[in-house]
Amino acid sequence: MTAAQAGRAEPGVPGWLADLARSARAMAVPDAMRPPPGGGRRSAILILLGTGPAGPDVLLVQRSASLRNHAGQPAFPGGAVDDGDDGAVAAALREAAEEALVDPAGVQVLTVLPEMYISRSGYRVSPVLAWWREPGPVAPGNPAEVTAVARVALADLADPANRMMVRYPSGQPGPAFRAGPMLVWGFTAFLLDRLLALGGWELPWDAATVSEPPGGISLAGPGPS
Repeated sequence: MTAAQAGRAEPGVPGWLADLARSARAMAVPDAMRPPPGGGRRSAILILLGTGPAGPDVLLVQRSASLRNHAGQPAFPGGAVDDGDDGAVAAALREAAEEALVDPAGVQVLTVLPEMYISRSGYRVSPVLAWWREPGPVAPGNPAEVTAVARVALADLADPANRMMVRYPSGQPGPAFRAGPMLVWGFTAFLLDRLLALGGWELPWDAATVSEPPGGISLAGPGPS
């Protein structure tokens, strides 16, 4: 499936998600996250949205603390676009299958968001937005890379009690979310923050106060820029 084909939502997609796909397709990219001409390694992530007992939710993985890049961070399933992949969409689906055992047959790709650049790791990322049409069981596909997989309700992420601004290792402040035992930050938190706003889920929260990470939680690896 090409990016153009992915941009056409198909029948059966919930209205809230079809609206989000239309808005996210034209999402503004901060200047600091615009890919440099010809620079960066191509990669893709899968933003997989479904409907669970608590309403709309999103699939997140917890990366292993032993990884070279983004060690220990909660993230969307994803990774580098390999030579054998037919573009970003194929790479995102393959990575989700490898990392979280997601069956691609139950996933309906809706659109590809604008490409973004993570300067500290050198990746230019294509976020692939998809509908989990037929959810199935998930689990870490390779414990050496992923230690946990979770479906997190968007209502929980939007809850002001679960939102905060924290100081990243770079010294810059950025958004973060409490998601059960996980603290979601960096590039993943940036995207979640934007998607909650674009989808109309965002509630008033304290974005002015910058705090240190909660006790016992270390921010490992690079932030979003």
